[in-house]
Amino acid sequence: MTVCVFAASSSRIDERYRTAASVLGRLFAEAGMDVIYGGGGIGLMGVVADSVMAHGGRITGVIPSFMKDEGWGHPHVSEMIVTSDMGERKKTMLARADAVVALPGGIGTLEELAEAITLKQLGLFKGPVVILNTLGFYTHLLVFLEHMITGSFLRIEHKNIWEVACEPQDVIPAIINNRQWIDDPRKIARI
Repeated sequence: MTVCVFAASSSRIDERYRTAASVLGRLFAEAGMDVIYGGGGIGLMGVVADSVMAHGGRITGVIPSFMKDEGWGHPHVSEMIVTSDMGERKKTMLARADAVVALPGGIGTLEELAEAITLKQLGLFKGPVVILNTLGFYTHLLVFLEHMITGSFLRIEHKNIWEVACEPQDVIPAIINNRQWIDDPRKIARI
């Protein structure tokens, strides 16, 4: 199984986020799960990559050429795929993934998570989507998603698109025990 990880590139974040990302990387490696991610060498992206590799796991980076040219890529990942742009990067990661896990991150991480949810809503991605809510990072987003449901911008069934894990140890069980998404989500995509 290959898990796509979306995560922060910021190096200025609270150490507790780093600790959670490191634990998750170790857990992926110990579970024999391959990881594909945005290819960065710093922030939570770098922490996950370092941890996966330190524990004998395999991690593939996917990085746009302009980021590679800036020197933002991790120099030691198992494989580095260079794409022409951000859209191709995301498409490549999702095409190779069986599951998605979103760690805390900035606007890029939020955009990637939103696209994964959208693709699953439309039946274009079938795997689990897990939101790691470290230190309540995503609590306001989860409230907003509930607001979308109560306002009929999403159906109540759409709440089954994502799982929430509060601790790194909850992520792999959330992937393995994922609620089955409906066979034909397009039947309910139109509100």
